Amino acid sequence: MSHPSAPLSQAPAPFAWRTYALISVVLVLLLWGWDNTRGDLLLAQLWGQDTGFALRDNWWMVKVMHEGTRNLGWLILLALLGGIWRPWGHLRGLATAERAGVFFSVLCALLSVTLIKGFSQTSCPWDLQLFGGTASYISHWDLLQSDGGGGHCFPAGHASTGFAFMAAYFGLRHQRAPGAALWLSLALVSGLVLGISQQMRGAHFMSHTLWTAWLCWTLGWLSHLLFCKFRRA
Repeated sequence: MSHPSAPLSQAPAPFAWRTYALISVVLVLLLWGWDNTRGDLLLAQLWGQDTGFALRDNWWMVKVMHEGTRNLGWLILLALLGGIWRPWGHLRGLATAERAGVFFSVLCALLSVTLIKGFSQTSCPWDLQLFGGTASYISHWDLLQSDGGGGHCFPAGHASTGFAFMAAYFGLRHQRAPGAALWLSLALVSGLVLGISQQMRGAHFMSHTLWTAWLCWTLGWLSHLLFCKFRRA
């Protein structure tokens, strides 16, 4: 069965780049505001005590919400890769190059979170002295100071398992394909659920989850913008 294939010279459909950029800027301001409150610690104290987090080793939280959903995320990413050649679902409405762009955008979002985590000195809540650990509480923006813990906990990698798939929205919306809003909604909800589940275990603060959502949103539309410009070159 043949699938729709738009010529590479075709001009892209109208795309609200300025709107997406404005959303990114507004979210940055809101998140900086959150970072200047005690919201992270207050929420963490809902589940953590000075002896640690009771749900840290909970079977459901570890095996299902962490390991299970992480594996599911990898399967969906592989399905997007395979969908470049054998499209499925809403991908059938996209040309081959557009399907590659969707995969590229999602991958960029995931890699950006992984890269920043690799350099981050911010430790997880369960490492903090406040919750029975040894690390001090230091802002994740204090890039040059170590908190004395293991680090590599900002932004929230597990939440990106859901949030990264927001990037698919831009490719689908660009070509006016059905399902764009559904992809965006599912990615937002799943990322938030996964982020909160990790917060309940003491693995992340709310700010880690929120900045991950911002990063995946911003990298999603930026990478797709670059893809469109490259395609027209």
